[in-house]
Order: sequence, then C-alpha cells, then structure tokens
Amino acid sequence: MKRRSFLKSAAAAAPAAVVSAPAISQGLTEWRMVTSWPKGLPGTGSGAERLAARIGAMSGGRLTVKVYAAGELVPALGCFDAVADGTAQLGHDASYYHTSKSEGAAFFSAFPWGFTANELTAWIRHGNGQKLWDELYLPFGLRAFQAGNPGTQMFGWFRNEIRSPDDLRGLKYRTPGNNARVLRKLGVTPVVLPGGEIYPALQSGTIDGAEWVGPYNDLSLGFYQVCKYYYSHGYHEPGAGEELMVNEKAWSTLPNDLKEIVRAAAGVANEDILAEFNAYSGPALRALVQEHGVQVKPLPDSVLMAVGEKSNEVLNELYAEGDEIVRKIIEDFMRFRSDILPWTRIGELAFTNARRLPFDFKLNT
Repeated sequence: MKRRSFLKSAAAAAPAAVVSAPAISQGLTEWRMVTSWPKGLPGTGSGAERLAARIGAMSGGRLTVKVYAAGELVPALGCFDAVADGTAQLGHDASYYHTSKSEGAAFFSAFPWGFTANELTAWIRHGNGQKLWDELYLPFGLRAFQAGNPGTQMFGWFRNEIRSPDDLRGLKYRTPGNNARVLRKLGVTPVVLPGGEIYPALQSGTIDGAEWVGPYNDLSLGFYQVCKYYYSHGYHEPGAGEELMVNEKAWSTLPNDLKEIVRAAAGVANEDILAEFNAYSGPALRALVQEHGVQVKPLPDSVLMAVGEKSNEVLNELYAEGDEIVRKIIEDFMRFRSDILPWTRIGELAFTNARRLPFDFKLNT
C-alpha cells in the first residue's frame, strides 16, 4: 500500500454527512461502522473490513455492515461520540482514545507496563475485564468487545538518537493515552494525532517524533522517509487492544442469535488482527533495515527506568483522582497483573529469552 493513498483518505476528514436511517426490510438490517483508521491500512483498517464482512457472512446477510474509514463519515477520533449518538451503530478504534470520557477507558486498550496481548485477553475474557468494561460504557449508551490487537508496539521514530532521559526533554512527540501523561513528566510535549496525519506532521516539523504501531503499519505509512532511528521497548503499549463499540439501543433491537454473531465476529477479529501483525511485522522490519537504512535501537535502561517511575506516578494519580468505577478498574487490573505475571515470566518470557542463544534450526538441503 502506498503512503499517498493513506494521506489522501485521511485528508478527507469532514463534518459528518447526513445519512439515512439503517435499512430494515424483510428482516434485513444494515448498520454503519465508523473507524479511526485510514482506508485500507493493513492490519487495523483491513481487519475492520474483514470484521464487517464476517458479520454479514455469519448472519446469512440478515445483518450487514458498511464500513467508513477515518474522515469518511466522522473524524478519526470521533468514533465514540458517533456510536453513542447513533450516527453509526458500530465503531472500531482503541479505547485509550476516550480518556476524556473516563480515565478507566485506557485500561481496556493499553497502560504503560501493563498487559501483553495475551494477558489483556485473559483479563477481559476470564477475569473481570469485560464486566468492568460493560459497567464503564453503559452510562454512555455503549458496550464494547475486544476486536483486534497488533501486539507489542515500538516506542517510535526519531530524527536523533536517544541516549538518556535528557534527550526526550523538549521533544514534540505523537502519542495517545496515558503514555502522554508519563512523558509529559519528563519534559516531552505530547501530541495526539490520528494515523493519517502523522507523516505530514513529521515532514513539516510540527512534531519531532512519533509512535504509531510497529513495522507492519509503519512501513506502509512511510515514516522512514523522515526519521531513521526506530526505537524498541514499546513499554507504553505492550498489547494495545482494539474495540468494537456498539450502540446500546441498536444492540437491544437484535435477536439473540445476531447478538452472538456480533460478539463472536469481534472475538475472531481479535485473533485475526493479532495473527496478521505477527505474520508480517518481521518481513516489514527487515525491509525497513535492509532497504531503507533504518537503525533499530533499544531504549537505554536509564530511559526505561525513568518512564517506569513516571508510569507508577501516573497510575497512582489516576487512582487518587478517579471515581468509583475508575478505582475498581485499576484495582482489578493490578490484581490480575500480579496473578498472571509469574507464569508469563517462567513461561513465554523465559522461552523467548532462551531463543536468543546461538543455536538455531538449519535444513540440510
């Protein structure tokens, strides 16, 4: 996919058009889904399209979904309000875009040093995550389901090297959610931009650095043309969950079998999008390095320690300032994190660390 196609679609952001009510005829229903993603963006954008098609196929055409990319019906960051007010019945985005509604929203997508993709799914499906999410969104006339995850992300793109926390001070850096609060404590000026607006902001110097997702998306969006330093240790989004938001009134009109189809299709999308990112991020990273001269570097330990300390400060501030539901979410989030970490460390983490040893498989061809 070419960068220009993404920028063209993202630049089309305009006030929401007047759209007729959902078509309901002979038991057939058509819903609208708004997304935060540039049209055709690999992984997130294409994943939302597949989710919509899957709902139509699984329902035998009884419920069909028309997808609107960022800017086609509402602005990229306007999905929450659009679904809440009924402009669309569905929205596909990330819950940490909605901290202005409640600080609790971010925890169902990503919090610095929080859950990996697998851990987040475990909390939502087999902990209290979904129950708390339902409680948080119900006053807004919404419900939400997991519907995608790109896995661990990169810290992002910079023109210059980062050798210490001092190199972050004064930078204008694109990042959403609570990572913005963390880095502000270290002298960074956070800027929230949708994906389609990041490249021109980097190119013009409006921002000095940016994180989006990881190699698969970042290659497509062309950030390497402006910045050559690409930093890992995506502590801020170890597994950034995407959501399918549903208007509660529209949901209540569905028969039970269609409700289950929407819920199941979202669950498939959660696995499908993660699998896509895992499949293509390695080749994309190789292309960035070998074809475009990108330098991939880890954040220094001094930076990781600094952002870790500030992340803990932010967590405690959110808890102290939060209302009852925010406190409940944070308490349960931390309890589940404590319960799941021992197995993550002795299981998956131990294995991936061991795989760094020189031994590797080779075919005798």
